[in-house]
Parts: sequence; structure tokens; C-alpha cells
Amino acid sequence: MENVTDRTSNPFGMRPPCERFVPGYGDANADFHVVGDHPGVHGGEVTGVPFTNEPGIRLQAALAEAGLLETTGDQPAVRKTFLSYLHMCVAEDTPSQGDYDDMERFFDAELRAIAAHVLLPVGARATRQVLEHYTAQARKITVDMEALHGREIRGSGFLVLPVAEPHDWDETHHDRLVEAIDVLTSTDFRRETDLGRFTAGGDPYLVR
Repeated sequence: MENVTDRTSNPFGMRPPCERFVPGYGDANADFHVVGDHPGVHGGEVTGVPFTNEPGIRLQAALAEAGLLETTGDQPAVRKTFLSYLHMCVAEDTPSQGDYDDMERFFDAELRAIAAHVLLPVGARATRQVLEHYTAQARKITVDMEALHGREIRGSGFLVLPVAEPHDWDETHHDRLVEAIDVLTSTDFRRETDLGRFTAGGDPYLVR
């Protein structure tokens, strides 16, 4: 199913229970969904767009080189990509576990509405959340971000490509992520099957 909207920021009109928040941003029909932590970690308090602090711009540069962004900056032009946070509210302090739990319903609703083929969780918290809720492999995988950075993991209807915290990147992380995305996009990462041949009209009917 295709989402019909021309809104880049907050395409589904999310209204979380807070005065200030950084909503999801990008293509509502994205193939790639980049999942960050919260604005205090990855930015957006001023711009209203995820991943717009210094570490976020570092990540944007890698995504642009890999073809997921057309431009970088405070309002990046995306290419089949969506950016969002586990916890979109702007808070003075680090959110508590209860705060994350309360915001999970908004994150999950948006993630399922976007229905991207590839999830790119950024940092340990986002990676743990994605592995626990959108794959069957959480118990099999240790969340070691250095080891998981750019490593493809099969999920339940998703591919997962964890990204190490950009604040901690050295000179190798950029190239490793770009190479991993390049390899992934050279394959049939959508993993769709056309069942249209079994229907009366024969129109395409793609399922994962």
C-alpha cells in the first residue's frame, strides 16, 4: 500500500504528549528508515528535523554518499528514506525508561505506516529496540555496536542494518557504512514476490 501525502515533516500528523517534539521526516513511502534515539542525542531541537546536530550531520554525509539523501543540512532532501526517533519529545533531561515506553506507540505506528524494507537503527538503544521488536534475533545477538556497524541482519519482514553512534565514529565508520549500503542496494533488498499471477486480473500484487 502506498501512502499518499506530500508532507515531508510529520507526514502522519503525530501529536505526542509534549509541547516540543521532533517529528519523523522524509519520504512516507521510504525503502530505508533511519531510527535515532531522541533529540538530545541526535539533534533537531532547533531545526525540527532529526539528525541535524554535529554527529547527525556526520551520519547525513554517509547517507548522502550512499545515495539515501540528495542533499545534507538542516532540511536534507531525501531519496526513498525516512528519519525518526524512538522518543521524539524534546526533554531537558535524558528520558527515563518509562518515557521511552510511553512514546513507543507513536514510534511503532509510524514505523509500520512507513513500512520501509530496511531499518537503520543508530546507536545501542535504537538497535536494541529494533532487534527486540522487529526481528526474532534479539537473544542471539549481542548489541556491540562496533561489531554490528554496517552488518546486515534479517528481521521479520525487515532487513536491519545497525549504525554505530556517529559521535563515536573514527575515520573508518563512514566508509564502512557507505560500503554496506552500497552492497545492500545492489541486491534484491526488497525481497518481494509478485502474487498477481494468481489473481483474476493478473495485476501486480507484491508481498514480502
